[in-house]
Amino acid sequence: MTNKLFWQITGILLGLLLLLGLAYTVISANTSHRYSQEMNQKLYGDIAAHTVQEVKPLINGKVDTNAIQDIMHSMMVINPSVEVYLLDTKGKIITYVAPYKKVTLKEVDLKPIKSFIAQPNRELVLGDDPRHPENRNIFSAAAIEKNGIIEGYVYVILASEIQADLTSALKNSFMLRTGIWVFFTALFLALLIGAIAFWFITRNLNQIIDVVQKFSDGDYKARINVKNRSDLNLMASTFNEMADKIVENIENLQSVENLRKELIANVSHDLRTPLSIMKGYVETLQLKGRTLSPDEKEKYLDIILDSTGKLSSLVTQLFDYSKLEANEVKPLKEPFSLNELVQDTLQRYTMILDERNITLKSHLEKHAPLVFGDVSLIERVISNLMDNAIKFTPKGGTIEVDIVPTNQNVLFKIKDSGPGIEKSEQKYIFERFKQGQFNRHKKAGAGLGLAIAKKILDIHASHIKVESQPNEGASFIFSLPKHLTQNQLTPTI
Repeated sequence: MTNKLFWQITGILLGLLLLLGLAYTVISANTSHRYSQEMNQKLYGDIAAHTVQEVKPLINGKVDTNAIQDIMHSMMVINPSVEVYLLDTKGKIITYVAPYKKVTLKEVDLKPIKSFIAQPNRELVLGDDPRHPENRNIFSAAAIEKNGIIEGYVYVILASEIQADLTSALKNSFMLRTGIWVFFTALFLALLIGAIAFWFITRNLNQIIDVVQKFSDGDYKARINVKNRSDLNLMASTFNEMADKIVENIENLQSVENLRKELIANVSHDLRTPLSIMKGYVETLQLKGRTLSPDEKEKYLDIILDSTGKLSSLVTQLFDYSKLEANEVKPLKEPFSLNELVQDTLQRYTMILDERNITLKSHLEKHAPLVFGDVSLIERVISNLMDNAIKFTPKGGTIEVDIVPTNQNVLFKIKDSGPGIEKSEQKYIFERFKQGQFNRHKKAGAGLGLAIAKKILDIHASHIKVESQPNEGASFIFSLPKHLTQNQLTPTI
């Protein structure tokens, strides 16, 4: 693949160099020709003026044959290739001295002639060529004056047909040979340098392709060695970052898959237990209902009802957690008193606490400021944390609830006197169906309460943390932002 790319790039470079060489040749030829014309006109531009000073081709507006012969003789001596034309004041050709006498034009445009005579610095001016009307040629010109009155013009074509043919042949021969040598030398050097540069580039590209191929074949540790900051190495760095992200996503997918399997296993177990209990007692009532005493029937029905409640609670938790995880729950935030919400929530647990002989110690701040959040969702968080504390607090134990205002937040803290949580287990307790090792053998539960609490606090942009040591209980802490009134929002001056 890289070899094909190398030859494609080299072919494109060759084509570009050929086009550049052709353009260079054309531009050089035109520039050289114009330079040659300008030099000839500067060298021989005064011929006409000198001729008029030496001889008088017109006498009283009529052609002086002897003078014309003198001009022809002088011109042939100075430059046998020139063509001499005698013009009247309107540019008409009166007579001429030109090889083969192949003159086509009868009149010459006077504008270039007047421009040539008027300019002192002899810039390049092209005029009509009487023998070749389709071309414009370099010339020399001078006015024929008598008593300050112009009687006509001497118009000299400096590059005659013979000279042009000869010069063109020599020039083309020289330019052709020089151009060919220069062009092919430059082409070879440029192609060689370009090919070497492209070889280095495609060599690095080949290494990148090899690593990409290894990665696509399953070698997720394959990475491109980045040495410097070239464009290809920038691409290599981008690939490495992308590969790291892909590996991270794969690991996350594997983790999700493991959680899915664990979810199915836990849900199956947690659903099966109350269902099995319910089924067993319902079958007992069907088979032995007539022989059972009213107290036994009442006991069996209470067990069935309790199992039904556990099953309903588990299904509700699964439903709530799935909605939270899918971001389908939008909090309806409003200012409320966290102190009052905690008091109302704790009162519902009075009977359970008495049954388990658990002492509840609450340290609530009566004048705690209002907080901003969704009341029903925060109530769910407090209830889940309270359920968790009761579950792990032994009979005769203690649960402490504190509300502490800080500078910008109001802090909620609940502490139980249970077995505590190992450091290594603390990072898992907020994950769904993850319960600490101490809990797996002693306490039954779906492990969704803390996960739901964390999800609710996440959508409140709050954070829940745990502080615990083995055999010293566990503390769960979260905070909510204070609700600022308009007076608090307005700065004082």
